[in-house]
Amino acid sequence: MCGILLRGPSVAFADIMKFRAKVTGKDCLDLFIQVSSTVARLVKVCVLRVCPNRMCFGSVGSGGLQEARLWCEVQQRAFQQFHMEGVLEGLNEIHLELTAEHLSRAARSAVGASSLKLQLTHKRCPCLTVVVELASPLGRVRRVMHDLPVRVLPRRVWRDCLPPSPRASDVSIYLPRWRTLRSIVERMVNVGNHVLLEANLSGRMTLSIETEVVSIKSYFKNLGNPPKSAVGVPQNRDLESMVQVRVDNRKLLQFLAGQQINPTTALCNIWDSTLLHLVLVQEDVSLQYFIPAL
Repeated sequence: MCGILLRGPSVAFADIMKFRAKVTGKDCLDLFIQVSSTVARLVKVCVLRVCPNRMCFGSVGSGGLQEARLWCEVQQRAFQQFHMEGVLEGLNEIHLELTAEHLSRAARSAVGASSLKLQLTHKRCPCLTVVVELASPLGRVRRVMHDLPVRVLPRRVWRDCLPPSPRASDVSIYLPRWRTLRSIVERMVNVGNHVLLEANLSGRMTLSIETEVVSIKSYFKNLGNPPKSAVGVPQNRDLESMVQVRVDNRKLLQFLAGQQINPTTALCNIWDSTLLHLVLVQEDVSLQYFIPAL
């Protein structure tokens, strides 16, 4: 297994990092393609965080909430092979910065492939090497290799790569049917730049937009709410009280149009007039998107 040797003034010794993973089978390959495509639609440059039990994609920059932020986790069980060695035994992680579209393009070349391999290599510069194996009609295996340049992030910036961790939300509610929600937000984008989203603990949600010449409001009911204890919502909160947040319409549509993972659970958390937190969960993947209030 190849490794990256990192040296610098802040490193008192050589830190060797190694990473290798393999995806096989149509379902797992499709999932990885969907994840990489989703990440590329939401961010231009991403941080790839590799841990012993999962691979994470996050937004670049500080961990604040002044702008929309992404956090996506893919569990180790989605890979047929997964091995990594981090900086130190007590810091068993690897943080890389790369162009999200480069990874998405490499992953898309695995449509119809027999396997996809990921490996941390050094070819004039640190690279995430993606090797796609394609079977030909004659039974021969053709390999397509993509060397994606990456920047190895030093430990001092790791904290900035973590997802936001705000207090318990004021309201948590399941999202309505995806196509319906996306269609409504698409129409609202043509009317104005800001959308007001309101929800309560009785399964009701509204989306509205208002300008000097037009007002649009969509109502949803019986959406359901997760158990309050599961999401940290205060037990004494009024079930009918509406909590609201106004966000950038384009950011909301970017998320609704960009996700490709076909979630089994789609959840919306709201911090009153502060933050919209969208959560998608599939068996081996979770995707979070944080949109700050305007």
